[in-house]
Amino acid sequence: MKIVVIGGTGLIGSKVVSKLGEREHEAVAAAPNTGVNTLTGEGLADALAGADVVVDLANSPTFDEAAIGFFETAGRNIAAAEKAARIRHHIALSVVGTEKMGVSPYFLAKQAQEKLIRESGIPYTIVHATQFMEFLRGIGQSAVVGDEVHLSHAYIQPIAAEDVADAVTAVALAEPANRIVEIGGPEKFHLDEIVGKVMAFDGDTRAIVADPEARYFGLRLEDDSLIPGPDAKLGSTRFDWWLENVPPPPKK
Repeated sequence: MKIVVIGGTGLIGSKVVSKLGEREHEAVAAAPNTGVNTLTGEGLADALAGADVVVDLANSPTFDEAAIGFFETAGRNIAAAEKAARIRHHIALSVVGTEKMGVSPYFLAKQAQEKLIRESGIPYTIVHATQFMEFLRGIGQSAVVGDEVHLSHAYIQPIAAEDVADAVTAVALAEPANRIVEIGGPEKFHLDEIVGKVMAFDGDTRAIVADPEARYFGLRLEDDSLIPGPDAKLGSTRFDWWLENVPPPPKK
């Protein structure tokens, strides 16, 4: 089976392409650096020719008001190319809590993306994932205020990128669910505490401040904003193992 992975050279996409290849499927990594641009439509038709499934893992380069333009433009171009190629299953990776967080420009953009998918007429599965463990360091850096790190005390249930890729691969090889499915990590933490553990592991001594007014992508979190529902499929990678065994990305 031919499966096109949009964003197939990124953190999750490269893993999905590899996992599909190991299962002897033809996995095509579609990204600007492979000649496919979803914003202009360049290369989409050629990439989708003869494909059965499309997995969209691309993300907006910004989290502000410009994100909605990215998701709507890319979404319309992808849907048009899929209809022409008679794609039978569209999978998109989104975020747990998207439907509840409509005051943030980024989550408004994700809602717009999901609306386009539901209304496209193409069979689909939307995968809502909790925050990736690999992004915890970035969350900490984004919350620096002077010599402190201000974070919400809300709960988070982070999932390892490897487990996300496993779940997305399984969805790509299954029939369309025509609904949202949720995935998350096996453990629940307070956001300020888990980021503090990562920073301590890295030798960062800046003080962590539990701040109820701290924002997450522009949003004030409720206790359960980032927690999946009871039917979520949970990954197997535990946080302590991940911290000890998955190296941080190289510094740019």
